[in-house]
Amino acid sequence: MYGIILAGGSGSRLWPLSRELYPKQLLKLNTEKSLLEATYLRLKGFMDVDNIISITNKKHYSHVKSQLDRIAKEAVLLSEPVSKNTAPATSLCVKYIFDKNGDDLILVTPSDHLIKDNKLFRETVAIGEKYANEGKIVTFGVKPTSPQTGYGYIKAGKDLNKEAFIAQEFKEKPDEKTAKKYFKSGKYFWNSGIFLFKASVFMEAVSKYAPEIYSILKEFNFKKDTDVDFMKFDKMPSISLDYSVMEKADNIVIVPLKSDWSDLGCWESIYEINDKDKNGNVFIGNVIDKDCKNSMLYSSDRLIAGIGLDNVLLVETADAILVCDKNKTQDVKFVYDKLKEMNNETHRIHTTVYRPWGYYTVLNQGEGYLTKMICVSPRGQLSLQSHNFRSEHWVVLSGSARVTLDNKTFILKPGSSIDIPVKMKHSLANPYEKELRIIEVQKGDKLIEEDIIRYKDIYGRVKA
Repeated sequence: MYGIILAGGSGSRLWPLSRELYPKQLLKLNTEKSLLEATYLRLKGFMDVDNIISITNKKHYSHVKSQLDRIAKEAVLLSEPVSKNTAPATSLCVKYIFDKNGDDLILVTPSDHLIKDNKLFRETVAIGEKYANEGKIVTFGVKPTSPQTGYGYIKAGKDLNKEAFIAQEFKEKPDEKTAKKYFKSGKYFWNSGIFLFKASVFMEAVSKYAPEIYSILKEFNFKKDTDVDFMKFDKMPSISLDYSVMEKADNIVIVPLKSDWSDLGCWESIYEINDKDKNGNVFIGNVIDKDCKNSMLYSSDRLIAGIGLDNVLLVETADAILVCDKNKTQDVKFVYDKLKEMNNETHRIHTTVYRPWGYYTVLNQGEGYLTKMICVSPRGQLSLQSHNFRSEHWVVLSGSARVTLDNKTFILKPGSSIDIPVKMKHSLANPYEKELRIIEVQKGDKLIEEDIIRYKDIYGRVKA
């Protein structure tokens, strides 16, 4: 069996913790591993590492690669040159597997769902194998526990041996009245977005129901080249797998998921999965409360003091605070979309940004200047790079820095500093066992992350 992990998406309903450039699958939501890492380890429990294909988009590639490298150096990761939704991403991975290995069973799973009982998950997949081998497309449905409006639904038809059902109809996210109707009928499952099928069966469905995708797929030959060509992939329509194939196919079987499952699609779902105190509260981080009930207070850094709150959600990050009725968390996407419309960077990026080599935090910025604190992990190294629009000044706070500047190497100790002129090639490395921290002051007309020209990089961010 092969596995496909879909590692794109923005997680907009978990703003301000989830951002466009650091979405929810990369987060540790009060868990030891990120959702992406947990998904990979779940599949690794019953299939070979070489058989697990993850796919993400260009803007998340370095973060996804960094996390996968921590748990499996040999992890296979494909990169979409542009985001095109789940149908092109899934189809591309299936073509990759088909070209390299032939007609095998393939399990497709999102990277941002929480499943704790991996044993029961594997048992459910084993049930699905039987139907997938018979030429069916298997979808793993979740038995609803309440009338949720944030999930898609699948209506179950004929019962198959009391372990599966014929899928009768896919339904989009309903309004509250319709969700209650679905829940009361007992005939509907939540759509988990997890699928199992033979490669040839899926390819046939794409050719029949999404010919515009299939015709472009034929241009890729992964026997010769594993790179995803931009000009070819950019011709793909941006469409979900449900819309393009699953809602139209007539050979779909629902296998009820035995394990626990949550797609963590909104803050209310984060509240539901966490342990509550005697008053029904969830407190994460630096929180003090008095007489709060049924509320969730999430502190990333600063102290939150709540008094007399009831059914309230409060999430604090370094640059944004969200406060809302706990029953209105599906509407957080409105804030995210509004920030995006206003071109406000708060929707896109945190003040602290993680990189394969460590992280940086924006301390201050204004007209023509920007100040960062850069932390480089032991043995970490920034790429050899230059900038067209800015100069930089580095001051070492702690640790020791190896700086490459115009083919010359300098070792800087705490208190030492160095200037990097515009357009000069330079690199920063920490070859030691102690964490390195520096202050970086940027000056220029354009102070943007896109003003980085990379020449060499140990993390694979420069194509040969």
